[in-house]
Amino acid sequence: MINATGNRMTREIARQTQLADRIDQLQIQVSTGKRLQRASDDPVAARRIATIGTAQASATTWAANVATASAQVSQADAALGSVSNLLVRARELALSAANGTMNASDRASVAAELAGIADEIDGLAASRDANGEALFASGTAKIVRFDADVSFAPVPSAADAFVVGGNPLSTGLRDAAAAIAAADTAGINAALDTLAASISHVADQRAAMGLSAGRLERIGDGLAARGIALADERSAAEDTDMHVAIAQLNATTLTLEAAQASFARINRQTLFDILG
Repeated sequence: MINATGNRMTREIARQTQLADRIDQLQIQVSTGKRLQRASDDPVAARRIATIGTAQASATTWAANVATASAQVSQADAALGSVSNLLVRARELALSAANGTMNASDRASVAAELAGIADEIDGLAASRDANGEALFASGTAKIVRFDADVSFAPVPSAADAFVVGGNPLSTGLRDAAAAIAAADTAGINAALDTLAASISHVADQRAAMGLSAGRLERIGDGLAARGIALADERSAAEDTDMHVAIAQLNATTLTLEAAQASFARINRQTLFDILG
């Protein structure tokens, strides 16, 4: 009889200990907002959370690349817009010099302005981005990764943007300046053709910038949508359902309190009460 009573008491103490441990676990889940405190709580969910975390880290990097590239594309487009305006002005000057009515002083003034425009274009070709790096790469255009299987050069290289027919845009302008200063009609006409080709080339480059900007915007939208989906999935696997956890905490606490009260009443009996 005494052994049976002792076994019941041992089992009851173990049950109450389990209830107390469950209460502690639920209190931690409620206070931290996280359902899983260690991988052993739910190995399958923990593994999925780790996978989602890796995907989120990659997405964060790619989103940062998109933001940086978008800023670079905007800056590059603005630079090429300035180049386009400068070339249009240079062509107007060359046309005014082509009519043959300018005197030597006027031709010298036009040549000086064209040389200044050439210097400005060289300065734009050497533009730096927010990180202090060359906006238009001196070699091949810089390839950037924007997703697991998406990578491209958002900004053209300096050679792609500022070279036409094997010659830099500024070289064509300086050739035009020299032809105008020397009243070289053939040279001026050749310069006009070069300027027309240069204007068309820059327009094509700006169109490519527009395509890059649109592509980056779509990629950014896709990454944002994926980020929301990943965050929702991670929350479902990792976060505490407060309504359920609080209900379980209250129920478990009541169960433990009732068990403790019953256990206390039973143990107030004397040995003679138990034997009787």
